[in-house]
Amino acid sequence: MNQPIAAPAGRVLLDADAMARTLSRIAHEVIERNEDLESVALVGIHTRGVPIAQRLRRAIEERAGIELPLGQLDITFYRDDVLVRSGRAPRRSQPIVRDTKLDFDLEGRTVILVDDVLYTGRTIRAAIDALFEYGRPERVQLAVLADRGHRELPIRPDYVGKNLPTAREERVQVQLVEIDEIDQVVLLGRVEEGA
Repeated sequence: MNQPIAAPAGRVLLDADAMARTLSRIAHEVIERNEDLESVALVGIHTRGVPIAQRLRRAIEERAGIELPLGQLDITFYRDDVLVRSGRAPRRSQPIVRDTKLDFDLEGRTVILVDDVLYTGRTIRAAIDALFEYGRPERVQLAVLADRGHRELPIRPDYVGKNLPTAREERVQVQLVEIDEIDQVVLLGRVEEGA
């Protein structure tokens, strides 16, 4: 009988120090590319985009002396893989609904959406839809810790921590101290069939 054999624990692509350097670089790029930094706001996409946005906010404040408005966005009901109306049981487990907090006006702002991994682009499409329910920012930019490719939608990040060429069956897992008690980015292989 063939049983799935789990791939090794994974290969660490970024450790805590590399992640800190990467976020520091993104913070510098945000400062350099936005002349009117006072009109910029960071919005983290739940779950791991929120602590990454918090870290970017601190880094930008340390370097530029400006504390950017910070929000958090739940995209659950804007995703194209969540079934809320069909009446049938969903094929896969459904995400947990979290709070959206946008305690500032979006009008006239550059909003930087922050996420951990950019893959197909569907999460970002959902985030843009959700964001525009709350107002109409002047510009929307995208900052991601890792871009693993394999886009299905025409989405391109403005700020990329690390480009990670991957196979479709591989998975990039971001772990953050705030959630996972460790800072690292790991490449996980696929589950292989074995004897």
